[in-house]
Amino acid sequence: MHFKRTNAMAAFAAAIASLALLAVPARAQQLVPARAEQQMVVAANPHAAEAGIRILRSGGNAIDAAIAVQLVLSLVEPQSSGIGGGAFMLYLDAADDGGPATITAYEGRETAPVAATPDMFLDEAGRPQSFGAVGFGGLAVGVPGALRMLELAHREHGKLPWADLFAPAIELAENGFEISPRLYFLLDRFAGFARARAFRAYFYDAGGKPHPTGYRLKNPEYAETLKVLAANGAEPMYSGALAAAIVDAIQHNTLVAGRMTLEDLSAYRAHASAPLCTPYRDWRVCGPQLPSSGGVAVQEILGMLQPFDLAAAKGTPEAIHLVAEASRLAFADRNFYLGDPAFVDAPVAGLLSRGYLDERAALIEPKSAMQTVAPGTPPNLAAWNYAPSGFSDLASTSHFSIADRFGNAVAMTTSVQGTFGSQLMVGGFVLNNQLTDFSFEPDADGRPVANRPESGKHPLSSMTPTFVLDRDDRLRLIIGSPGGTRIINYVTQAIVGVLDWGLNVQEAVAAPHFVAQQNVIELEEDTGLIAETEALEALGHRAVARNLNSGLHGIEIDYMDNGRVLWGGVDPRREGVALGD
Repeated sequence: MHFKRTNAMAAFAAAIASLALLAVPARAQQLVPARAEQQMVVAANPHAAEAGIRILRSGGNAIDAAIAVQLVLSLVEPQSSGIGGGAFMLYLDAADDGGPATITAYEGRETAPVAATPDMFLDEAGRPQSFGAVGFGGLAVGVPGALRMLELAHREHGKLPWADLFAPAIELAENGFEISPRLYFLLDRFAGFARARAFRAYFYDAGGKPHPTGYRLKNPEYAETLKVLAANGAEPMYSGALAAAIVDAIQHNTLVAGRMTLEDLSAYRAHASAPLCTPYRDWRVCGPQLPSSGGVAVQEILGMLQPFDLAAAKGTPEAIHLVAEASRLAFADRNFYLGDPAFVDAPVAGLLSRGYLDERAALIEPKSAMQTVAPGTPPNLAAWNYAPSGFSDLASTSHFSIADRFGNAVAMTTSVQGTFGSQLMVGGFVLNNQLTDFSFEPDADGRPVANRPESGKHPLSSMTPTFVLDRDDRLRLIIGSPGGTRIINYVTQAIVGVLDWGLNVQEAVAAPHFVAQQNVIELEEDTGLIAETEALEALGHRAVARNLNSGLHGIEIDYMDNGRVLWGGVDPRREGVALGD
């Protein structure tokens, strides 16, 4: 979780994180992708995918569908994302006039309140507190940004009226939805941590047991919230009665009091920018800008892999070794250099420059693992007085991919941070605990940590919605995943699977995972990769079996003389679906 942790802190954090990592219920792997010719939605829950495709069939575009998907995910997948959290989104706008397509990166990352301080997660003795002490309740809640981000994107690109996009979620909240096996499993495992009154009253019965699989859960409070937001835009979340209720829940709850004020909410702004794009072989890979580390880290890994013949190494321990070594180098840079760009002058251009990538790639020995990995020194680096940060973000996140009939597309990754966020519920939805993405220890070795908490700052994220374009600048792949810092590894592996190893998108998202960030390679348990343990150890790695529960959802696009074909990839580790026409 953080740069320095006690064993108790680590154990508690691992217990919470493991809830989101578990792939339950297991699904048989389907290696044939879903097929469509006009439009497609791939999302982590069937209700959400159905809402998205309904909007597309009503004449909406990818932005419209994304709003409907997120509103439903808030209801049916509250452990992962919602309007009480934040998000990053890429939008490809296929120009109506036949001109070149443009990509916009939208950022709705949460911000720390003005009253946040570097020592906010330290105890009276100046030691980092445990996740359990501060992760639930108000202190860890950042100003939510997902809905403001979607409102901004809709204002710039939406096709259908804003209010129409709320209908699927309102209907589902009023009529109820059946609790899925996955949601029940997580609620059951979370019961020992669930302490917030409204949260327990909604998800658990009078005896403290979670409502069972198949139970029809209604949420009239969320329906009423959505009606207000449908009529008035996102503003009620940032001023007025709903905003006041959010602040009251944060400041006055039975868990931990927070510091957010109405002024913090009213000051929030979502952002739009150019995406972060770099070449990879014959392709162009585009991702989010900071404060997501995902775009930088994925593109740095791919840039270091470019000199190696990954296609020839397909299916061998050497392929795992090469990707793992590049990942270790990129994470060393990530944890040292990256933070909110409004506070930290991160050397992104230098980290992704061809000369620097070649310099880092030269450290990779094809037949031997590096014994130690350290941050590099990118070109034109200004004076750098920061200490390395630790790993911070948990795995409770969701990703969806959308392609519409007009040629537009969305890749959106959205999160409330730890499983069920802060537990605090307002207006029928869960508030995030994203401030735990900051490094709890603000200083190390006499230097500040780049990702330390500060007033008005965005915590570093690993969310990585990604587009891949071909040499003709046509969109070929839409991809992303939940998974905390492992998102970077999951997305990189899926891209390599499609581009270098010739896998279709379904094969790529279902492929067994291997993850390397520091000095261990994690191999997905109960898969064929475990057989590679001895070979990897012979190369000098330490390999361990882990449950690696990604939630990759992607769309691959093939072009033909008479049109295109959309192929949907659904991660079998979760409960998502691909729907299209």
